[in-house]
Amino acid sequence: GKAAPGEEVGVLLCDVSDAGSLAAMAKQTRLVLNCVGPYRFFGEPVVEACVENGASCIDISGEPQFLEGMYLKYNEKAAEKGVYVVGSCGFDSIPAEMGVLYTRDKLKGTLTAVESFLSVKSGPEGLGVHDGTWKSAVYGLADEANLKKLRKQIGYAPVPVVGAKLKKRGFMFYSPEFKEYCITFMGSDCSVVKRTQRYMHTELQQTPVQYGAYVTVGGLGSVIKLMFLGMLFLLLVKFNFGRKLLTKYPEFFSAGYFTKKGPTQKQMDGTSFTMTFFGEGYSEGQDPQNSKPNVKICTEVKGPEPGYIATPIAMVQAALSLLEDTASLPKRGGVYSPGAAFSKTKLIDRLNKRGVEFSVISKPEV
Repeated sequence: GKAAPGEEVGVLLCDVSDAGSLAAMAKQTRLVLNCVGPYRFFGEPVVEACVENGASCIDISGEPQFLEGMYLKYNEKAAEKGVYVVGSCGFDSIPAEMGVLYTRDKLKGTLTAVESFLSVKSGPEGLGVHDGTWKSAVYGLADEANLKKLRKQIGYAPVPVVGAKLKKRGFMFYSPEFKEYCITFMGSDCSVVKRTQRYMHTELQQTPVQYGAYVTVGGLGSVIKLMFLGMLFLLLVKFNFGRKLLTKYPEFFSAGYFTKKGPTQKQMDGTSFTMTFFGEGYSEGQDPQNSKPNVKICTEVKGPEPGYIATPIAMVQAALSLLEDTASLPKRGGVYSPGAAFSKTKLIDRLNKRGVEFSVISKPEV
């Protein structure tokens, strides 16, 4: 049954290494919110218990290998059981996913390409990130070859390019719009958005949107520091002893950003993010195949500190959408990316009311 909010909620103890305890938990609920990462080590037993016992499951993973691995292994079974498994429902990758869909819905005509720029602003206390995120990055980069193998195994249908092809930018470039240097965003957003766009194209016959993700890093000083740290990271991550060093001393190798304690309350209070989306496309009646894009749009998603404030907001609102906007979910259960699961739900309205805000910045005319 539905527990009314505010009623006494019990505490169930379970352990990812104890399948019985997970099954007992999954049997008692319609939806599990799984926050325990790195998911490559701790994620699958929870997904398995949920699918086997008829509960839906949401997580906040930013690890493409885990997310796509769960699709390969559990999509059919979840569909049979009528449950939804939706990964990456935190800062990875709700702002990107819903931001692209929001941009598409606000453009009069056909959106064919979007680039997003993430800016994280911090107060006098600076930024802090928990080392769980750092660990996920270390193991993810070390294991890239297996991600390629996994994708071959899934055998994804290629996503057609509609409209002008989105130009790939260099790894680092100067942005006149932001007056800052930017780098390619290393998170999972691009891979998650691509899965959604493939779903939109194959299942809903909608025009797929090309997507590129970047992050602003500041002036030349920041760039030099970042390049130095990045090169060190890429060198060490290739070797077992290097990975041990990186995971043992996150603070040292990230110039203080990643810590075993995570951000302080003061750091969180002073931190916020803005994700700006620049979209282009074709006005109604323009054929994307034979002409240049002739409409542009700029939108933005703003929110509080990403890791500990925006992520739980995103996750809980995704959970509410899954429980309450049931008529708007995909018809069949399965393993979905958030955009595919929530494109027709009220998720964006829910987020807007909770401080993760979507808005149109400009809509130049044709």
